[in-house]
Amino acid sequence: MIRLLSTTLLAAALLAATAQAQTAGPTSGAPAEKPASPAVALCKNAALNTLSAREPEIKDIYVDEDGATIAVSETKVEDTPVTRIIMAEAYLRTDRSDKPRRFLCLLGEKDKVLLTFFTAR
Repeated sequence: MIRLLSTTLLAAALLAATAQAQTAGPTSGAPAEKPASPAVALCKNAALNTLSAREPEIKDIYVDEDGATIAVSETKVEDTPVTRIIMAEAYLRTDRSDKPRRFLCLLGEKDKVLLTFFTAR
């Protein structure tokens, strides 16, 4: 009897957690824009500042976060700690009319952007 009761309680708890997870979020029918992760936003802003200084016609960068790799790192480049490495596809035109580029960003301590780099595919 106790085993049946504990199994029933566990099943009820799992079902409640699943139902709660499915209903979280906006309730309107419009799809919500995915917020940028803080690390990607930092990298994007640093890259945009650098690029727009050289090429003023670049007003924004689109970084594909759905396919991005954000890795936690415990390494150093000489004496500089690297805490996160971000790799993603990026477009220098937000309408994606240009070719996708590989985007690399290294973050250090206190979320300091150490390097942003674009390369053609």
